[in-house]
Amino acid sequence: MAAVTGLPGPLFRPWWRMQVNRPYPVAEAYLSGQSVHLPDAESAVQRFPQLMAGLPFPFGSLYEPVSAGAERFGVLLVVRAATPGAPVDAADRERMRAAAHDLARALAALEADGAPVVWDGDPVSAPAPAPAAGARQAVDRLTQAVLSVDREGRIGFVNAAARRLLGAEPAAVRGRLLWEALPWLGHPAYEDHFRAVFLASEPVHFPARRGDPGSGEWLSVDLHPGPDGITVTVGATEQPAYAPESAARPQAEADPAGLGSAADRASALYRPVALAIALTEAVTARQVSAVVTEELLPAFGGRQLAIYLLNERHLHLAWETGFPQGFLSRFDGVALDVRLPGVETLTSGRPMFFESMEHLAAAYPGIPLDSHVGARAFLPLIASGRPVGSCILGFDTPRGFSPEERTALTALAGLIAQALERAQRYDNEAALARGLQAALLPHRLPVLGHVVTVGRYLPGTVGMEVGGDWYDVLDAGGGHVALVIGDVQGHGVAAAATMGQLRSAVRAFTLSGNAPQEVMRGTNRLLIDLDPGQFASCCYVLLDPVTGRARAVRAGHPQPLLRHPDGRTEVLDLPGGVVLGIAPEATYPVAELTLPVGAVLALYTDGLVEAAGADIDDGVERLRAALAEASPVPLTETADRLVSEAGHAADRPDDIALLLAARTQAPRGDEDA
Repeated sequence: MAAVTGLPGPLFRPWWRMQVNRPYPVAEAYLSGQSVHLPDAESAVQRFPQLMAGLPFPFGSLYEPVSAGAERFGVLLVVRAATPGAPVDAADRERMRAAAHDLARALAALEADGAPVVWDGDPVSAPAPAPAAGARQAVDRLTQAVLSVDREGRIGFVNAAARRLLGAEPAAVRGRLLWEALPWLGHPAYEDHFRAVFLASEPVHFPARRGDPGSGEWLSVDLHPGPDGITVTVGATEQPAYAPESAARPQAEADPAGLGSAADRASALYRPVALAIALTEAVTARQVSAVVTEELLPAFGGRQLAIYLLNERHLHLAWETGFPQGFLSRFDGVALDVRLPGVETLTSGRPMFFESMEHLAAAYPGIPLDSHVGARAFLPLIASGRPVGSCILGFDTPRGFSPEERTALTALAGLIAQALERAQRYDNEAALARGLQAALLPHRLPVLGHVVTVGRYLPGTVGMEVGGDWYDVLDAGGGHVALVIGDVQGHGVAAAATMGQLRSAVRAFTLSGNAPQEVMRGTNRLLIDLDPGQFASCCYVLLDPVTGRARAVRAGHPQPLLRHPDGRTEVLDLPGGVVLGIAPEATYPVAELTLPVGAVLALYTDGLVEAAGADIDDGVERLRAALAEASPVPLTETADRLVSEAGHAADRPDDIALLLAARTQAPRGDEDA
C-alpha cells in the first residue's frame, strides 16, 4: 500500500503488504491485468473468502490494474458502500479505468525520467475533504458528547459535552486521532467496530470502558458514517453482561493510544484466519510450507521460518526461509533423543517461546545460534495425537509473546500439522500414481520400417498431477502399424490404473487381428464391465507404412492433424462414435485416409489444446499453425516444440499426451521413444 485516503491507514496495517500469488482481489487484478468489481459482501465472499475472513463487513470495492503497456505498476482500489444485487455500472467502471490510466501515465513518466517506481515504506495518508462543522449551538445543548472526525479518524469538531469528556479545549484536540485523544477507544477489542464503520455505511454501536479495566466507567459509543467523515456520540450506559475487552490484551503502557500495537495484534488475528483458509487449498508439503511463509510470518512480524518433518524417529528439514544459507543443515536428520528445542517441543508436545536469544542460549548452553539478537518460537506439529514435525519462527529483535499470541500460534501449529499430514499422504499417493503411470506408458516405441514415431507425455501441474492420458505404437502384423492415443477421465491412481487396463485391452484386441472398429468396440465393452461410470476417449489409426493407406476410428477424441509434405496442415474430419464406457452397443465408423511420404500425423489429448476461458477450437488452431511452421525433421524437435508452450504453463490442470508419426521413404530406425 503506497497511498491511502478516506481511511485511517493504521487500522488496516495487516493489509499494508499483500502477497501477489494469494487469492485476494488486489493480487488477481495485478496478475491478470483485469478489473475486479465486488459490489457487495456476498460477491466478495464467493470469490475471495480470505478477504472477507479478515474484513467481514458489508462494503463494496473496485480494483483496477495500473499498467502502461507491458509495465505493471500496481492496483488502484476504491472502497464504497455496498450495492447488493446491483452490478457496478458502466460509468463507474469507466471512471476507474480513466483514473488508473492517468496514474499509470504519470508513473511511466517518472520511470522514463529515471526515477524508480518502488515503494518500501509505510503508506502515505492523503487528506480527505474536511467534514462539515455542524450547528454548534444545537449540539452544545446535548448532554451526550458529540465529535466529528474525518475519514482518517482525525477530530474536526467537539461539542461542550465532548470537551468535558476530553478535558481539553477544541484547539488542543482538533486534528488529533480519535483514539489518541480518547486512549481507551484504542483498545484492540474495539478495532473491528471502527473498521466496520469506515468500510460499511451502517451505524455501529458498542459499549466501551473508560479508565481502569477493573473499575472504569462504562460508556455507550455510537458511530454514524458519512461520505466525508464519522459522527461519534458518547453517553453513559450500564455495564454489559459481557465485557468485549475481557478477551483482549490490555494496552501497553508505552502505547496509550493502543493503535500501533493493536493493529499489529489485529494482524495476528486476521492473517491466521487467512492462513487457515489457505491451508485447505494447499495440496503438497511444499505448498503448505509456502502458505505458512506467506501468511504466518507477516501476521506475527517474523523473519525466519523452518519446518522439520518426522521420519523414522529423525527430524528432516523440509522448508526454510530467512536463515543464513547452510545454517540449518547441521540439524537435518537429528534424532529424537538429542537435546534441542526443535526436538523437545515435539517430544513434549509443548510450544517453547524465547523472548531473546540470550534466553535461548541460557536454556540450551552451547546451542549454535544464527544471530545474537532476536527471539524464537518453537512449535510442535501434532495432528490428532500423531507427531508430524516441528516449526521454528524467528524474529529479528527481542519481543514478548502475549497469552493471546501463544494461544494463536499453538492452535495454528495444529492446523499446519494437519495440513502437512494430509500433504504427506497426498505426496505418497502421487508418487505411487506417477510410478504406476511410468510403468504403464511405453518406455520405448518400436523400431518400424517406413515410419518414424515420437511420443511425449506431460503430467498436469494442479491436483494429483497424474492423469489417464496414454499413447502406444503397435506392430499389428501383416506390415501394419497401430497408432493409439487415449484419455481416461479423472486423475490419480484410479485413472492411471484404468489407463493401464485400456492400453492392455487395445494391445490384446490389435494383436488378435481385429479390425479397427472391432478393437474400439471390444475396448468399450471391456471398460463398461471393468468400471461402470468411468469413461475414456480414444483415437486408433491402423497404418500401412508402405502404401500410406490408413483406417481410423474415433471415440469422442479430438480430431487428428495431418501435415502434408509441402507444409500445408489440416484438421482431419473423421467420423466418430461416443466415448468409451457409455453405451454397450456403440458402433465406431471407420474413415480411410492416405499419408504421403514426408507427411506427419499428429494425435494428441485435449490437455494440449485446452486453456481456461478459451475455446478449444482456438487451441486446435494454434496447434495446427505450430505444426505447419515446424520442420518435420527431426521429428523429436517437432514434438518438443508442440508441447513446450503448454508445458510452461504454471497452472496446467490436465495432463498432455502427443504422438507423432511421419512416413518415410525407406525403412529406418526410430528416432526417439
